[in-house]
Amino acid sequence: MPKKVCPGNCKYLSGPAVEPQRLKQGMSVEELVSIYRRSGAFNGGRLAEACDLFLKMIDEDVTIALTLTGAMTPAGLGGAIISAMEAGFIDFIISTGANLYHDLHFALGQKLTQGDFRVDDEELFKHGVERIYDIFITERMLLETDAFVTSSLKKYSGMGQISTSRLHRILGEEVNAVSARPELSILGVAAKHDIPVFTSSPGDSSIGMNLAALKLKGGTLSIDPDLDVLETTAIVHSSPKNGALEIGGGSPKNFYMQTQPVLWQILGINKGGHDYFIQITTDSPQWGGLSGATPSEAISWGKLDPKGKKNHVVVYCDATIAVPILLSFSLSERKPRPQKRIFQKLDGMMQDLRASAK
Repeated sequence: MPKKVCPGNCKYLSGPAVEPQRLKQGMSVEELVSIYRRSGAFNGGRLAEACDLFLKMIDEDVTIALTLTGAMTPAGLGGAIISAMEAGFIDFIISTGANLYHDLHFALGQKLTQGDFRVDDEELFKHGVERIYDIFITERMLLETDAFVTSSLKKYSGMGQISTSRLHRILGEEVNAVSARPELSILGVAAKHDIPVFTSSPGDSSIGMNLAALKLKGGTLSIDPDLDVLETTAIVHSSPKNGALEIGGGSPKNFYMQTQPVLWQILGINKGGHDYFIQITTDSPQWGGLSGATPSEAISWGKLDPKGKKNHVVVYCDATIAVPILLSFSLSERKPRPQKRIFQKLDGMMQDLRASAK
């Protein structure tokens, strides 16, 4: 068979040419992303797409959710997230409880130590040291942080059922009132800027463990997960455009994505799916798990708007590499935008959702 030749106007050859990645001394983040953009290949290319898409989300005043899994705050990534929060680039957060618990260490002036994943863990145990891959923390740190959480929540032990956004607001306000370095805490900065912070699994962390222990002493303060479902859905319902920066996958990813099925499937309100989607993950789709599920799969559930496929990007990369580049790029390319202060508006958003559901 003769070889088939793609003609000069062939659609497959109409894209930009791949360029060699020429580097130079003193390059900026913007220049590095530009190099990824001109090469356009593999996950360097996807990271450049994600950087450009995040700028588009900022420019179009999208209500931006951050979802957070993995041990990101112990690794120091909370500082990059705080910078984006302060710039108004993150409007609400859904995180694992562990990330929010370990976030408190920095505000309390506790030291997390760079370690080695090849260490003898039995020796660490004997010395009262816990390991998160190559990060070392101490038993004393955990007990001190537990004491902070317990003392903070004791003041509200008779409050009854609340959402996790209210729980984390309590902790954030306490961080700002008494901690040594509140500017290093996601919860502290979130309270300052009225950014709601949710967790989709409130019992699955030391914050939840300490809250549960208060019940043994007669406390009635507890989490109502139904309120979290409704509050996150109310935010999406009230926002003209919605999108997420998903760091990792897990339960926080789905907790955000499910707000659209709550609207159309449960409440009969069809917004057409989320408008924007960026995920930075090391999970792949063939195992069938939610963490690796693709944007195309999400379209089949009505979670993403099928008309916005160009606004969906997955970057397969370690978040500790990709997220600082993406957020640093956005902070360099865009001025801060006004804070949406969604926490102050939650009651009104819930009323709007209730009225629409009727």
